[in-house]
Amino acid sequence: MRIGIGQMNSQNDKQANLTQAEDLIDRLAGDGAQLIMLPEYFNYIGAEETMPANAEPMDGPSVDRLRRKAIRHGVYIHSGSFLEAADESIFNTAIIVNPNGDLIAKYRKIHLFDVEIPGGKVYKESNTFTPGNETVTVKIGDLTFGLGTCYDLRFPELFRRLIQQGAQVILVSAAFTLQTGRDHWELLLRARAVENLCWVCAAGQFGSAPPHHQFFGRSMIVDPWGVVVAQASDGATPLSGEIDTAKLERIRTRFPALNHRREDLFSH
Repeated sequence: MRIGIGQMNSQNDKQANLTQAEDLIDRLAGDGAQLIMLPEYFNYIGAEETMPANAEPMDGPSVDRLRRKAIRHGVYIHSGSFLEAADESIFNTAIIVNPNGDLIAKYRKIHLFDVEIPGGKVYKESNTFTPGNETVTVKIGDLTFGLGTCYDLRFPELFRRLIQQGAQVILVSAAFTLQTGRDHWELLLRARAVENLCWVCAAGQFGSAPPHHQFFGRSMIVDPWGVVVAQASDGATPLSGEIDTAKLERIRTRFPALNHRREDLFSH
């Protein structure tokens, strides 16, 4: 399967962000991508106090535009994440729609980023978002995909659960900060691939965004041996690559570490 990744530089202008996303989808579909993914906060990034007003229901205009693009190109689209308004709460939600525009997966970010970055920047996602409480996998063709979002990457137990649910490919949408991304982004993506013998595809935000965000970018595709097989350059740019099912099966057969799990000791 050919995967397309749209690395974005989203801002606090929702219409401009949607146009940017649609342009990347068009380019990736033209390159033969069958599944296209976007980064976290694909449709809006702004000051904390502006986030609630920019949240949308699942049937809102942002998701509708993704549905129409999926139908037009006959592709699967992973939204990255958007601000979902539901049940009097706001969730950081990722969805996948199929080539008919149908919703086939919905994942609400489980681990919220409440961190003080060296240099004084404080992030407090829990001020805005309600955490999700369900892990999500979805079957597309012959592959099973597991979903994670940004800060989730630091919690290996989530990814092991996805593997236990049959995931062969992990899709990670992110807005990784420049400060942590320089040291940890590639390290964590490769670690999750190696320890779970799975493909990892990660779409990131890049560059400056209001009010004072700096994102790392470097979206990438990592194979089950931990090798980076494709990586985006700086900027809002498309990236694509092939998910080789045979390579995954070959590695899992020759190096069957997943069969050696001591679930009698570590099942929880």
